[in-house]
Amino acid sequence: MAVAVVALILVFLLGGFILIPRRLKSAQRQKVQSSISEKKVSKFYSKAEVSLHNKRTDCWIIIKEKVYDVTSYVEEHPGGDAILAHAGDDSTEGFYGPQHATRVFDMIDDFYIGDLEQ
Repeated sequence: MAVAVVALILVFLLGGFILIPRRLKSAQRQKVQSSISEKKVSKFYSKAEVSLHNKRTDCWIIIKEKVYDVTSYVEEHPGGDAILAHAGDDSTEGFYGPQHATRVFDMIDDFYIGDLEQ
């Protein structure tokens, strides 16, 4: 009888150690997903507003009618200052040039801040 009680207690304790972390991870995952979806709420910017962000320390670009704040990426850009050639303006043509690896197309979403007003 005592062995059965001890075994039952161990089962509950081990189950708690297994289930609780999964619940926490699930809650953390939901929190991250909701913060990502909050970021993806589209804001609209005029071309004039985007044009004000044309410096190394404040760099926005337009790619296919979407606006991206790439300020934090300017110093890491493998093409050096080429990213600044169209700072505050449309960079679609340069972005889709042959110099970019396909991973760039996945990375750009991290910098998305809104859409260009029509």
